[in-house]
Amino acid sequence: MLSLCANASAPEDAATTRALVASLGRPAPARTPFAEARFMKMLDKPLVVSGQLAWLGEDRLERSVEHPNREVSTIANGEVTQQREGRSTRSFSLKRAPQLQLLLDSFVALLGGDASRLEQAFVVEHHADGGGHWTLTLTPRDAKLAQTVSRIDIDGSGNEPHCMRMQEADGDVAIDLLGAYAAKMPDAPTRDALASLCGGG
Repeated sequence: MLSLCANASAPEDAATTRALVASLGRPAPARTPFAEARFMKMLDKPLVVSGQLAWLGEDRLERSVEHPNREVSTIANGEVTQQREGRSTRSFSLKRAPQLQLLLDSFVALLGGDASRLEQAFVVEHHADGGGHWTLTLTPRDAKLAQTVSRIDIDGSGNEPHCMRMQEADGDVAIDLLGAYAAKMPDAPTRDALASLCGGG
């Protein structure tokens, strides 16, 4: 039985989770602003970028970074293509980038409102605080992918995701603010400040 919530034995909880995922669906192409802070052990300060994420339909995802430098990454047909200003276009297999594979699985399933796709790739837990805020915790089912990314937390309210936190197995973490929340990225973000923001604080 798929673990879909804190109390997976309650079928109404699984139904609630699936209904939530369905409500997040958008017709393709679906675009949303994002601002990402990546916290890495080897760096004193997080790397911060911003731009747009776009689901182009099926397994096609585009990540356009507009600041501080322009870069477009496209995932389609199992390939990743990266275009950076002043550099030649680079392409490689999606299998070489487990973080991007999990981003594709989670983002496509959410924007497609596809609970079955989400369940195939992740063990899904759903938590709600009673005040409208919810969190989906996604744990990769693929043991090999889990060696790179241990979990993804997605926070939101209503039918809008606000935040995606990708916890890498080595302790690094990438926190993306989505939609209107992208404009709330602090000038000097910290993990605690973003955790509070993502949690509705």
